[in-house]
Amino acid sequence: MKLLAFDTSNQPLSVALLEDDKIVADLTLTVKKNHSISLMPTIDFLVAQAGWQPSDLERIVVAQGPGSYTGLRVAVATAKTLAYSLGIDLVGMSSLQALCDLEVGGLVIPLIDARRQNVYVGFYEAGQIVSPERHASLADVLDFAKSYPQVTFVGEAEKFRPEIEEVLPQAQIVETLPSASLLGHLGRSQSAVDVHAFVPNYLKRVEAEENWLKTHQENNSDNYIKRV
Repeated sequence: MKLLAFDTSNQPLSVALLEDDKIVADLTLTVKKNHSISLMPTIDFLVAQAGWQPSDLERIVVAQGPGSYTGLRVAVATAKTLAYSLGIDLVGMSSLQALCDLEVGGLVIPLIDARRQNVYVGFYEAGQIVSPERHASLADVLDFAKSYPQVTFVGEAEKFRPEIEEVLPQAQIVETLPSASLLGHLGRSQSAVDVHAFVPNYLKRVEAEENWLKTHQENNSDNYIKRV
């Protein structure tokens, strides 16, 4: 199976091509660029360098969230367009899991900065999720991790080093970038989704919706739709 995997859920851009379990091409950019401008040229470049044609692709694997609202919309829109136009499978994977590209024991906690001492967080052990991914305060994450004897924080963990070391001085902190090749390996055997129904997994309401709900009943969806 020839597949394309990519992640634009945050500042880094990661794109990979895989054929079965072999990585054919893998490129990660950490410079601050507009993903809506750079994603497709990067995909075109890798496909050309691999000697493939777009029609050779059989599956798209994309980081579905959480992360930057804009980055996720770019990724999902691009993935849906490619999957629909090429008539191939589409699979969405966790942006947090794409940060766990290392082999360590114990609890692995990928973090994405959600601002104001909040994070998007996942909890993995031996590659398996042990608690649902969520938007949470860093304090709650550290409290959860206290019960585990071996903990490794990955992803955007370095910026939280002082807070982590104060509560969990024995924890390992490893800054990791998104890995599209890992996404591809994980998504190769997953069931394809409905392309038309596929949406980003934000894990948190957008700010405009949160502000609206401060003064309106959350369960009154009719009024919400009319007012918006």
